[in-house]
Amino acid sequence: MQDQLFMYIYTKPSTVTASETASMPVAPKYTYTPLNHLKGGTIVNLYGAVKFFKPPYISKGTDYCSVVTIVDQSNVKLTCTLFNGNLDALPKIYKIGDIVRFHRIKIREYNEQMQGITGIGFASLTFDGTVGAPIVPRTSSKSYSFTEEEQKTIEELRMWAASNLSVCGPTAKLSGVQPMLFFDLTCQLVGKAEVDGSSFLLKVWDGTKCPYPSWKVLVEESDLEGDKVLIHQLRNLIVDILVYDNHVKLAKSLKVGSFLRIYSLHTKQASAENQPDVSYVEFHLHGGTCYGRGIRVLPENNPDVKELKAFMDSVNLTESQNVESMSSMELDGIFGSLSYQSYSERCQQLSVTVLTDHQHLDDTALNTILNSAVPQQYRIRAKLRTFKPQKLYQSVKLYCSKCNSLQEVPDGDDFDLILRDCAATAPNPEVHNSLWYDSAVWDTENQGQRKIAVHFVKHDELLQEPEDTLIMVQGGTLKEIRKLSRRFKCIIPVRSTKEDLELLDLSAPFLLQGKIWHYGCKQCSNQKTIQSLSSLAEEEPSWEPTEIARVLGIEPLQYVFVMKFTLDDGTGALDAYLFDYEKFFQIPASEVLTSSLLQEKMEMIMKILRPPGTKLDDLPWLECFIRSYNVKDGMEQQVCYQIFDTMVAEDVI
Repeated sequence: MQDQLFMYIYTKPSTVTASETASMPVAPKYTYTPLNHLKGGTIVNLYGAVKFFKPPYISKGTDYCSVVTIVDQSNVKLTCTLFNGNLDALPKIYKIGDIVRFHRIKIREYNEQMQGITGIGFASLTFDGTVGAPIVPRTSSKSYSFTEEEQKTIEELRMWAASNLSVCGPTAKLSGVQPMLFFDLTCQLVGKAEVDGSSFLLKVWDGTKCPYPSWKVLVEESDLEGDKVLIHQLRNLIVDILVYDNHVKLAKSLKVGSFLRIYSLHTKQASAENQPDVSYVEFHLHGGTCYGRGIRVLPENNPDVKELKAFMDSVNLTESQNVESMSSMELDGIFGSLSYQSYSERCQQLSVTVLTDHQHLDDTALNTILNSAVPQQYRIRAKLRTFKPQKLYQSVKLYCSKCNSLQEVPDGDDFDLILRDCAATAPNPEVHNSLWYDSAVWDTENQGQRKIAVHFVKHDELLQEPEDTLIMVQGGTLKEIRKLSRRFKCIIPVRSTKEDLELLDLSAPFLLQGKIWHYGCKQCSNQKTIQSLSSLAEEEPSWEPTEIARVLGIEPLQYVFVMKFTLDDGTGALDAYLFDYEKFFQIPASEVLTSSLLQEKMEMIMKILRPPGTKLDDLPWLECFIRSYNVKDGMEQQVCYQIFDTMVAEDVI
């Protein structure tokens, strides 16, 4: 059902006839789910306050993508990944603290966390999160419902967010910028020009003056779009911003005169090549979408735009022109010899990895770390001299978080031998068909007397659709089980005893879900009977691997990347271990062994981090957090280092 449009106009009470009442449209009644009541595999309606967001960007396909993290009074957060081919159909979020309403958003559970994704019929409204601001929905839709009860919901969420959510983002005016700052800037676009295929120039102002000399990016006057008279008039208040890579397409489409909010803008201090003692500030919007990096066009009726326009109207431009600054006089000669190539080369010194936390920490030299007490945590900037293993698929291991053991991922041939050994024993018909599963048996052709038994787990005594069904398989070969896994949601390999079905030895996976095989720890698991699964079947099962492992008494093993990086910053070198599930490469370790595409992607990433045949001086920088710790090796203590809270930059991926 499409949302309908209703306007609520308050007038003096009047008499309404029964026939008039019958003809009035009735707003559909929607139920909104608190974030702490979400379940995987459901489609819900919800309200939330924006805690983090990435402005819409073009995904690897043709759609636009926006990532939004929301919270509500339950203090539970939900990260939503939203796709749409129409940019205007995505939520119009302008700042942290905005309130969003999502209708028909799909909820899934991944790595024990709930996630929201767009599905059929998804619709959204966005509201200013400021307490007391008019409640006016932002949407491109012409048909939606909005009730008085929802107005109360928004007011309550605004009040809660004002007290519990840090809604003050890293905003700044040009008059308040400092070198080496990342901030959000609300401004007006007065000029633009293409610099090259991977970068674009935006000339902006916000009515205030940058306290530092700022760079002037050299472009041909004929390439500059905008009112040349106005640009000259505002020359002491304008700053030049270079935007890169994925932001270029949007920058080209911006209309001169429009009001923008530029997120995670970077100010960088630099020195002129011909006068090293003279410094100035550069403005960069780097490629990728980390930390919400991006550009958003603000409408004229936005409260921040109204405030900015009022301030700009009060600026004395004549006075501004009379106060000639270093940036418009002395530095013109200094910058005259600077080419864009020198700007670009500086930008290429940016790290190919980014930090996901603790950005306030300063870098520490490796020689200092090597001579420091243990344990400690450090922020470093270094180059990747070597890494192991060179065969990247060998980096995937199975890890038990309970006993901290690591083991190799078993070979598929071993699993096939276990299955064939079990298939030698015919299924026991006494354990077929129970209250919570139905059974079917097939004879194999030209394979002796081998029989395959498939037990279909029911819910409310009814079978589910195959894509939602868990089946237990006895007597099948690896080839047959792989074929079944393409049809059914989950498969548990079993064998039959005189009294019941039971799991195979934990040398085999206890669960197959698509191409992912889930293993259990032999040492830490305390296996329960297969009947324990019936408790999950009684509920509306989502068949999450963690829940299946829990009821079966299995301590699940997790797929992890384990690698050794030799890092060098010129002052020293050390070996740091990477121990990661999916954060660093943004590739799930559980999927890489069965996907040639993901293996190729991982190889490509490593070639960027450590280009083959490249000298150390020419290698890219890696910005990382590492922690030092002691490991007992016999009678001696050995100092080790581990990388954490670090990921490959999105523009690299």
